[in-house]
Amino acid sequence: MSMMKKQIHDQKNGLTYTLCGDYYFPDLNLSDTDKTSLDHYGRMRLNYLREHRPGLYTRLILSGKLYEHLAEIDQTSRQRMEQIIPRMARAEGIDERLKAKDQMAWVGRMNNIWQRAEEMILTELICE
Repeated sequence: MSMMKKQIHDQKNGLTYTLCGDYYFPDLNLSDTDKTSLDHYGRMRLNYLREHRPGLYTRLILSGKLYEHLAEIDQTSRQRMEQIIPRMARAEGIDERLKAKDQMAWVGRMNNIWQRAEEMILTELICE
């Protein structure tokens, strides 16, 4: 009966593996910069990668760039929303006068714009 090492180091990829039962699993640690909290769009991208792009998700984890990628998507998405919503509102004539005159109509139209803008973000950035 041969004794298996508890840990092995692969020179080729630079990873250390730990024996758990009959299998070796890579020791993956996230750096302190990876512990920043993600907002709405970063979490949406994370879920999308897990469910629909497992290969890319795994590559990002193994390269240590997952949270960097998610933070970038989150920040870019928020910036795009901040740009798109006022432009769409101006193009559709939604302004402070409408808000003062008919607040419920203003809220409804702004919600509609927000929904359309988020759909654009989902298509362009989250689910690419």
